[in-house]
Amino acid sequence: MKSPCIRTVLWGICVVIPGLARRDVLALQHGAHPGIVHMKGFVRSYVWWPGMDRDIEETVKACGTCLMSRHASAKAKVHPWEWTTKRWSQLHIDFAGPFQGKIFLIVVDAHSKWLEVSLMSSMSSCAVINKLRLIFATHGLPNVIVSDNGAAFTSTKFQEFPERNGIRHVTTAPYHPSSNGQADCMAQTTKEALSRITKGEWQIRLARFLLSTGKSPAELLMNR
Repeated sequence: MKSPCIRTVLWGICVVIPGLARRDVLALQHGAHPGIVHMKGFVRSYVWWPGMDRDIEETVKACGTCLMSRHASAKAKVHPWEWTTKRWSQLHIDFAGPFQGKIFLIVVDAHSKWLEVSLMSSMSSCAVINKLRLIFATHGLPNVIVSDNGAAFTSTKFQEFPERNGIRHVTTAPYHPSSNGQADCMAQTTKEALSRITKGEWQIRLARFLLSTGKSPAELLMNR
């Protein structure tokens, strides 16, 4: 007896999802609680059905976790840094936390918006340098690092690290963390996302967040 023929219906390059499977697709894509805009952008890349945008909006609006984790309006305008023309040329770094008892190091590329989030056991200069060494071993050395005036970034030990590697270190105005807008914004985004992704170990939660930010990091920085 021959097996039944299964046909895939396409709308352009997207798979058309039948009515009975749409709720499962929405639940799968909403697992990381990416928000309405990011969820629409991601889902549209792969699937389609009539009224899909409306269903996505209703799913997110009905999610209690998403509603509870919305952040308040920014208290101050972020500093408008000049847009760099090269990837991995200017990096903005900052800490996010303490958040649920954890500290994270945020590193964001000003050009591509590639985001690195590292779980930290300490906020010391040595701990930050060790994390940056691993990141730079993968992606190469930047031209500029931008940070605030936190103790980890202004110590003699940390000042020597970029100098020895031919990197210019720029610090923002004291008591104005929002002037390091790139990292400050990504730190807020990271905390919001992790407050919604509650299942799994921390490394798994971080991975799910980084893969649900619209475009994957590999596409942003490596053009893959």
